[in-house]
Amino acid sequence: MATKAVNLVTEVPGPKSRALLAVRQAHVPRGPFNVTPIFAERAEGARLTDVDGNTFLDFVGGIGVLNIGHSAPPVVAAARAQLERFTHTCFHVVPYEGYVAVAERLNRITPGGFPKKTALFNSGAEAVENAIKIARSYTRRPAVLCFEDAFHGRTLMALSLTSKVATYKKGFGPFAPEIYRVPYAYCYRCPIGLTYPSCQVACADLLHEVFERVVDPDSVAALIVEPVLGEGGFVTPPPEYLPKLQKKCREHDILFIADEVQTGFGRTGKMFAVEHAGVEPDLLVMAKSMAGGLPLSAVTGRAEIMDAPQVGGLGGTFGGNPVSCAAALAALDFIEREDLPGRAARIGARALERFQAMRTRYELIGDARGLGAMVAIELVRDRPSRAPAKEATNRVARLAFERGLILITAGTHGNIIRTLMPLVITDAELEEGMDILESAVRDVDAEAR
Repeated sequence: MATKAVNLVTEVPGPKSRALLAVRQAHVPRGPFNVTPIFAERAEGARLTDVDGNTFLDFVGGIGVLNIGHSAPPVVAAARAQLERFTHTCFHVVPYEGYVAVAERLNRITPGGFPKKTALFNSGAEAVENAIKIARSYTRRPAVLCFEDAFHGRTLMALSLTSKVATYKKGFGPFAPEIYRVPYAYCYRCPIGLTYPSCQVACADLLHEVFERVVDPDSVAALIVEPVLGEGGFVTPPPEYLPKLQKKCREHDILFIADEVQTGFGRTGKMFAVEHAGVEPDLLVMAKSMAGGLPLSAVTGRAEIMDAPQVGGLGGTFGGNPVSCAAALAALDFIEREDLPGRAARIGARALERFQAMRTRYELIGDARGLGAMVAIELVRDRPSRAPAKEATNRVARLAFERGLILITAGTHGNIIRTLMPLVITDAELEEGMDILESAVRDVDAEAR
């Protein structure tokens, strides 16, 4: 019999975590939210141990940052070796090989059979900001199309593109102008009341309405879209959706930007999620799991588009840090060598199978969906109304945590349980985590009946 991954030796949070929480509350503002009330001591693979010695299974992975797992030995070794050489020169002052090597690698592995170039930055939001700058520079147009329930980051342009108000946008306006929002292909909550596949993905045709009523397509620089909504609830569009959007963009010379910050680097069963739809973006934004836990992001795109900004128009002091670049090269080697996209497909198939079986047993679950190992359940008060069950969702996450599983919620209405377990999780750990999650759903469902 396999050894249990979860090992709780104190109440949670334990005394050391509680003491640190008091210090945190005294010295850190309330704005930076904490999903759990514990403090990490160490982590490896899909397990995290807190300062009190409690070991948890991690189904969050730093919000999709740890596809290759906590403390992956190749990444640790590569970062350590680079730290011993130099930590920083600023690429714009004295360039270094690692930056160029990462750019060359991304140009090779991203979809698109055309010449590409890559610029490196620090975070997903920063990469989004720069993708918009590049698109505007190339097209000489101001407007940008984005989607309802989207999340693109918390900086000015990225937050303007983000759709969730209560948590992310409240009190932070005014926002960037020339942003126009379109409904996403959210089949469980279809924005036009149709049913797939008989709808023929009519939601993609809503772009026509936007062009006729809201914004001149000749003034639109780019459309930016997540191939699977991340913070928006792991909404997975029909396979025809992205190709239809790109076709409509091509008709008006609008650049197609894929935001793969959360979906990239194997999470959905392909290296990049757009590969499932056969789409080749003009610009592709990536971050999170690229460097195995170190901060690094990138924009990769058609060479002529990437070259549009003037010399000095792109950059930043820390962008493409040499330690992060070394970590990224090691992480990419690991992803390819261990076929983590293939592993993601197997993890996701099992997780979705468990979720679909749970849906037949528990009225609380309205929908189970996902792509690869980007799988979620949507919780509702009752199935006929599909009213979001936010409080029940938080209760499930809390019960699971108390039993040793770290989860995170999602969705504009806060009623989604999403799974972002490291792709190195073992089969036994996956089953143990799913058992804990199901036990929490079962108990909350029983409370609601």
